[in-house]
Amino acid sequence: MNRRKNGETFPVELWTSMVRNDAGEPVAMVGVAREITERKRSEARVQASLREKEVLLKEVHHRVKNNLQVITSLLNLQADRISDERVQVVLRENQARIKSMALVHEELYQSEDLAWVNFTDYLRRLTNGLIQSYARSGKTIDLRLELEDLRLGIDAAIPCGLIVNELLTNALHHAFVGRPAGTVIIRFSKEQGKYILGVVDDGIGLPGSIDVGTTDTLGLHLVSTLTDQLRGSLSVSRQGGTSFLLVFEEHIERPVSPAEH
Repeated sequence: MNRRKNGETFPVELWTSMVRNDAGEPVAMVGVAREITERKRSEARVQASLREKEVLLKEVHHRVKNNLQVITSLLNLQADRISDERVQVVLRENQARIKSMALVHEELYQSEDLAWVNFTDYLRRLTNGLIQSYARSGKTIDLRLELEDLRLGIDAAIPCGLIVNELLTNALHHAFVGRPAGTVIIRFSKEQGKYILGVVDDGIGLPGSIDVGTTDTLGLHLVSTLTDQLRGSLSVSRQGGTSFLLVFEEHIERPVSPAEH
């Protein structure tokens, strides 16, 4: 900051350089000061505009989350009024899918960076919610999370979250038929620029007659479609239960946080 003769202060940009003699010894200092009042005002206007846009974007995510929650509540009311158990199951499954999307917008609303979801926190909340909703079945499910601290952009987070929702729901409903307990492991990591998502259970195993890429089962068909949307690859192992392995890349440029190196 500099000061005018009338006592008013103003911002300056100061450039200095050392002057040396032939022996390399410092003999003087040269400085140039330039007033940058207008530049500072412009920067302040830009910052204020950015803050306003961030507030508006947070509000958008908040309202999207609230609207999705209204839809899940409507589905819940509808399910309670229907006696057909098969229709109830369909409504509950779609309710869970919508919740998984609402959770992404909730994470973004609470995040300091509105472009990226802390996907590790998201997976913890999503999977714990599914396990709690399944607790009334009477089975004991040991859910193990092996997660690296990673973030995803919203375009990858929503389909990836839906895939986890489908695979975990499928395991909870079909993997442990005739058994009182079981184990499900969710893994999420990043290696050589690629994200690796694994959903593993020690259940009865996916029937060999089911091909994930061609099945007409809605849940697995949705997993296949979302994998294509992520431009990823999905492999299935039926040894000692069922293991799904999804590998994909984010096709956008973004700064890498220290935790992701």
